[in-house]
Amino acid sequence: MSTKVILDCDPGIDDALAIAFAIGHPGIEFSGITTVAGNVGLVKTTANALAVASFAGAPDVPVTAGCPTPLLRPALDAGHVHGESGLGGAVLPAPPHGPRDGHAIDFIIGALAAAPGEITLVATGPLTNIALAVRREPRLPEWVRDFVIMGGSAGRGNVNPAAEYNIWADPEAAAIVFAAGWTVRMIGLDVTLRARATAAVQERMRSLRRLGSELLLPALSQYADSNNTAGEPPVHDVCAVVSVTDPAVFTYTPALVQVETTGSWTSGMTVTDFEATGRPNTLVATDIDADKFWDVVLGTYESLAGSLDQRP
Repeated sequence: MSTKVILDCDPGIDDALAIAFAIGHPGIEFSGITTVAGNVGLVKTTANALAVASFAGAPDVPVTAGCPTPLLRPALDAGHVHGESGLGGAVLPAPPHGPRDGHAIDFIIGALAAAPGEITLVATGPLTNIALAVRREPRLPEWVRDFVIMGGSAGRGNVNPAAEYNIWADPEAAAIVFAAGWTVRMIGLDVTLRARATAAVQERMRSLRRLGSELLLPALSQYADSNNTAGEPPVHDVCAVVSVTDPAVFTYTPALVQVETTGSWTSGMTVTDFEATGRPNTLVATDIDADKFWDVVLGTYESLAGSLDQRP
């Protein structure tokens, strides 16, 4: 039985790989994709979501644009990491149509209200859209089947020593989201830094024909992630989607997570208290079976590559 998913994202190389994985996995039914500014600006994240979905064989997945800036902070992007387009060296055909009308916040609220308990919400970018949605509709935590983010860390950050990029990009939004009354499944740097596209993984991707040669490998080849040691970048956002299809890949520890918004040196830090007995708000992913992770991911990509080969 498949799981209905809304993916709120900011493509971004690893978001693009996550979209392709979600489209290729039989255990996911896409209810929609919503976009937010983050890795690059909103116009580009939206165009990238549309292009990847179309390339991967799902041009009719609804894509709805959301917030172009953080709640309180200046607009930003990580083009120096993801390339000018946001997709590294990948150049995909133009999608057949643009985003649907309306705003991501309204789409998220409407979809969850129409199917309470059925849809898993996955966020792989800054949490601006989610924060505004839950502020507008406080019943959102009651309506989701599950809520998963790629973001945060119980240890060190990647944009500075304390903070992971998605949380740092809009810490005020993240603080709202963690305090909203649901249990957040936090897939953070503690595990994503161990999900690396090693040389052996990339060699397997070379056998994936169009999927490998036009999307996966060109994107990864220009992925200037600060943790891209020896040309083996971590695929952070793919981890969040794999946690939906194959939750046993990860080990979780309950914790109380609060977001630092005012620290001069620690803004965006996910302050993680594993000793908060009786009041955790988060299941923190603390371990990953990396071999199993790549078995799942590459197996899904192989199936998707086969379906792409059958298209004209």
